[in-house]
Amino acid sequence: MGAWGTAISSNDTYADIYSEFFDLYNDGLDVGEISQKLIAGNQETINDTDDCNNFWFALAKAQWECKQLDKEIFDRVKKVIETGADLEVWRQLEADEKDIKKRKAVLDKFLTDLQTERPKAKSRKKKIIRQPIFEKGDCVIFELENKNYGGAIVLEAIKDTELGLNLIALTRINSKAKPLLKDFENSEILTKSFANWKNEIEIGWCYAIGLKTDKTEYEVLGKIKVDINYPVNVGSGYYFNGTIDKMKEYAHKQFEYEKDNPKPPKKMIVKELIKKKGWKFW
Repeated sequence: MGAWGTAISSNDTYADIYSEFFDLYNDGLDVGEISQKLIAGNQETINDTDDCNNFWFALAKAQWECKQLDKEIFDRVKKVIETGADLEVWRQLEADEKDIKKRKAVLDKFLTDLQTERPKAKSRKKKIIRQPIFEKGDCVIFELENKNYGGAIVLEAIKDTELGLNLIALTRINSKAKPLLKDFENSEILTKSFANWKNEIEIGWCYAIGLKTDKTEYEVLGKIKVDINYPVNVGSGYYFNGTIDKMKEYAHKQFEYEKDNPKPPKKMIVKELIKKKGWKFW
C-alpha cells in the first residue's frame, strides 16, 4: 500500500491520484472527464483490495475540492468508512491497534468533511513553463575546492516544460589549466565511491529552479555535439537544488577519498555518452 502514516493522504496511491487529478484539472479538463480517465487508467489499483480505498478517497477529495463530488463516488467512500472496510485492510496488513484507532478518527473526519459544503471550488492553477538553463552539449567549467578547474557536460535539455530539465554528467576534469573542448570529449565521468556510494556514475537530471540556487560560479566553455536523445527516465537521480554546488562537493570528496583508496573500477568516457554506439549507464 505504500503508507507512511494514518492520514488520508499518507500513502503513495492517494498522492499519485490526487496529483494526477489536479495536473489534468489545471490543463483545463472537466472534473467528469478527469474522473473517467483516472478510473479507466487505474483498474489494477481499483481491483487491489489492499489499495483500492486510497484511490477512491483521493478521487472523492479532489472532486469535493472542485465542488463536484459525484454521488456514486461519495456513497462508495461512505460505505467503506461506515462498514470499517478500510480498517479491516489495515488489520490484515498487521497494523497495530493504536494506528487503527488513529486511522478511524481520520476516516470519520474525512467523511464529515465530504458532507460539508465547500465555500468555493478550487481554482485552476496556470502552469509556469520553464526553459532549461543549459543547452544540450554545453561544457560547463567551475572552480574545484583545490582551485583547479572542474567540468560537467550537458547531455540533454528538455524545453517547454514546468521543470526545465537538464541531464548533466560530472567529469573527472581536475586541471590547473583551463580545459579545452577536446578535453571534455576524452574525459571520464566521475564515479562516486566515497562514503556509502557504491561506484555510482554521476549523471543526473537538474531542475531549472535548482540550478538558479547555485552559489558556485560557472562558465559555459563551449558546446560539443551530442547525437543521443535521452529520455527523462535515465540517469542516477535528480538534483532539486544547488546542482553545480553539489557536483563541486562530490568531485572534492571523491578526489580526497582516492588519495588513500583506489580509484573506482567503473569507467565511462564522455564520448560513450555523446555518440550513437549503444550507450548505457551501467
